[in-house]
Amino acid sequence: MSNPDERAFWERTSPYQQLKEGMKYPEPLIWTTTKDDRVGPQHARKFAAKMAALGDPYLFYEVVEGGHGSGANLKERAHTEALEFTYFMKKLMD
Repeated sequence: MSNPDERAFWERTSPYQQLKEGMKYPEPLIWTTTKDDRVGPQHARKFAAKMAALGDPYLFYEVVEGGHGSGANLKERAHTEALEFTYFMKKLMD
């Protein structure tokens, strides 16, 4: 990134850049799709790897098919959305 102001902005607002050792974070659900043509899966994988390196719990799910969405077809989309709803119900209702 050639503009230092833009880089500073993204580093301040990036969830990845904000992960710090010794902080307690809620357990996130990190999901991605292998074939996302807009936000590659490496971003989610890198975030999960940093959480693991910090020893923080997380849930990770990667849809093998699909693009910039939750699946390649309705069945995969329904599965991913069911995971999201289950995650939110457990985090918000338990």
